Amino acid sequence: MSTQPNQPNPNSKNVLNSDVEVKGTLKFSGELTFDGKLDGDINSDGALTLGDNAMVKGTIDVSSVVVRGKITGNIIAKDKIELKAKTELFGDVRSAKLVIEEGVTFVGKTEVNPNKVSPTPQPSRGAETPKGPAPAKGPGI
Repeated sequence: MSTQPNQPNPNSKNVLNSDVEVKGTLKFSGELTFDGKLDGDINSDGALTLGDNAMVKGTIDVSSVVVRGKITGNIIAKDKIELKAKTELFGDVRSAKLVIEEGVTFVGKTEVNPNKVSPTPQPSRGAETPKGPAPAKGPGI
């Protein structure tokens, strides 16, 4: 069985080394190891590994990612985000699982929700009933 050139191979392993500079959106299937510079977004249902020399300015939206290097932008992963030591991340992360090693610089917000739990609404402050005896009413009230 031959693979058509236009058909993505979900088992492919791609490597872009530190001498690569890309401007625009990077899309792939399977696995990608990226160690270069990117000014743009990364979109995939695959697994991304960012190397020590990686510099990304843009949104990363993948299935899972191992992060090294310097990232300025948000990271969204359906499965897991791993921030390795010496990573510099300036942006928000959202994933089912998050691993942060010691030595990471991370400035941003996190949303980690492995069980897809919806927040339960808190009762409003005005709806609370006072506990204890009813307040005394003075004359003219």
